[in-house]
Amino acid sequence: MRNDITSKKSIYLLLHISLLFSSLSGVCSKMASRHTGNIFSLEFIFWFGLVFVIMFGYAVIWQQILKRMPLTVAYANRPVTLIWGIVWGALIFGEKITWNMIAGAVVIFAGIYLVTGEDTEKGGERI
Repeated sequence: MRNDITSKKSIYLLLHISLLFSSLSGVCSKMASRHTGNIFSLEFIFWFGLVFVIMFGYAVIWQQILKRMPLTVAYANRPVTLIWGIVWGALIFGEKITWNMIAGAVVIFAGIYLVTGEDTEKGGERI
């Protein structure tokens, strides 16, 4: 029983690490957009290529997560990438965090809790 709980927590942690990793593709996209004047420049190719590398890695990890976690739980957690986008925008690009963004983050966390915090109907397992 203890290993089962540890395993579920590990998968949940892996899910959130992969979502954090996925959110970095947005950062790379924005960095690439700063070099759109010359799409053959080394900077543009680097940042745009990094988007593909990140999304490929994310796709592989995502498939492994879906093998070990209910689909509803995994998809309910995907909006966390929007919150990471807010964090990256503030830390990397100096964007201002507004009250509307904070309210949106609260709604996202509430939605995740409502979907994943309750026992699932099939089997009563919690993740």
